[in-house]
Amino acid sequence: MEKRSAMKFQILVLLLLLACMYPSVAQGSYENCCLKYASVIPKKAFKRHVVSYRQQETDGGCNIPAVVLTLKTTKKLRTVCVDPRLTWVQQLVQKLNGKNTVNV
Repeated sequence: MEKRSAMKFQILVLLLLLACMYPSVAQGSYENCCLKYASVIPKKAFKRHVVSYRQQETDGGCNIPAVVLTLKTTKKLRTVCVDPRLTWVQQLVQKLNGKNTVNV
């Protein structure tokens, strides 16, 4: 009888441990945030590789505002997080917005 009680206690402890770990694992699995800005030197070659961007707001788990640039390199896509307050970033975003609009 004592072995059975010990086994039930171990199972209960295991279940409690898993229940405590679940929220921390689930919370981190869907966040895709920039944690810091890349120190990018804006050269023409760099800007030519930018194909799109998205704005990161400071909500949820994201602590800094950022512009996430998607670059197409030789065979794959890369993302770079940059400071949205920089002049060259604002100009690049305006240029990308101009490319994506259709004149009617």
